[in-house]
Amino acid sequence: MHYFGYKRGELYCEGVPVKKIVEEVGTPVYIYSAKTIKRHFKVFQESFSDVEHLICYSVKANSNIAIISLLKNLGSGADVVSSGELKRVLKAGIEPKKIVFSGVGKTSEEMEMALLADILMFNVESVEELEVLGEVAKKFGKPAPFALRVNPDVDPKTHPYISTGLKKNKFGISEEMVINCYKKAKKNPYLKPIGLDAHIGSQITSLSPFVDSLNRLKKIWKELTSMGLELQYLDFGGGLGIVYENEEPPLPHEYAEAIIQEGKDLRATLILEPGRVIVGNAGILVTKVLYIKENKEKKFVIVDAGMNDLIRPAFYQAYHKIIPIEEKEDESEVVDVVGPICEASDFLAKERKLPKVKRGELLAIMGAGAYGFVMSSNYNSRPRAAEVLVDEEEFYIIRKRETIEDLFALESIPSKYL
Repeated sequence: MHYFGYKRGELYCEGVPVKKIVEEVGTPVYIYSAKTIKRHFKVFQESFSDVEHLICYSVKANSNIAIISLLKNLGSGADVVSSGELKRVLKAGIEPKKIVFSGVGKTSEEMEMALLADILMFNVESVEELEVLGEVAKKFGKPAPFALRVNPDVDPKTHPYISTGLKKNKFGISEEMVINCYKKAKKNPYLKPIGLDAHIGSQITSLSPFVDSLNRLKKIWKELTSMGLELQYLDFGGGLGIVYENEEPPLPHEYAEAIIQEGKDLRATLILEPGRVIVGNAGILVTKVLYIKENKEKKFVIVDAGMNDLIRPAFYQAYHKIIPIEEKEDESEVVDVVGPICEASDFLAKERKLPKVKRGELLAIMGAGAYGFVMSSNYNSRPRAAEVLVDEEEFYIIRKRETIEDLFALESIPSKYL
């Protein structure tokens, strides 16, 4: 459920007309609903209330510090994958002992920063990374708490670009190597094994991949604890899907019931890393129609948001529902909704049946709260969109629109060219 809907023929976000926001901020603009984020987090949190758990919001889904701060106030921790994300969550006030650092390519500098911040643990993804982590920890005389990320070779049945738990993926360590890695780490006084980790992908819409993954983790967990390792945390990652079009993903309580049932004989604190399921349907991207263009083959609705603003349709062939800001009952037509970028892949929808629109009208691209702004770019030297957070009757600009000057502020011209 989200809090975007028509009132008196006009699209609202909670208690604020979208058009009112556009009048002040312009387009393209990302608009997020605080009420939706709160509801999604609380539902997820309550679903696991019967077991020891820690929710570490997956920051890569939407890393605006206002969003992170909102979630911090609800009790959330954070899952980060870079020093930039780590600095963001610390700036937002997340407790260090509620932070896990994931990612396949951590640098030693990032490890140092996280170790000195005293985070909960590192999710380690390779043998060499574990060795480097030990070296960094020794340098500071401070044991590094960690979990190894297992690659369970489970097919999540999602888009191949967001599948992370198969042997052909770059993520994690194979089951065959995990035990030996823990044995080796046990001998190093600067490595402190405290958990086990797995994450099999994103936008997963069935329970069976999660259950299969957990069953494999349980076997490894039992073998490790029989070796005398005192593991505390089972980090099960994220990946629960949402509805973009006609998907039927499990509800959070169904997901929780399956995980709790399968893991009931483990004495572990569960770490969950939801991202998309918290913020995905809590955000929209609003864009303005620039032109209507028609030829013998197609009719195009050209808008001012492009693939640089929302890359998911071009990159993943992802579906996002598109609706007019002003409710329409006019006859629909089949169009391509395309942006201003000089690429044939610059589209937001193809062969989409939409109400007829004209130049100057506004469209809302739904389900844009996750992997929207965070994946945007400055391609074609286009400033990135503004971000706005709505909380009941008020709205706040949580990221100003970039200017052209911002884009070249870090560039310089050699004096010989002047």
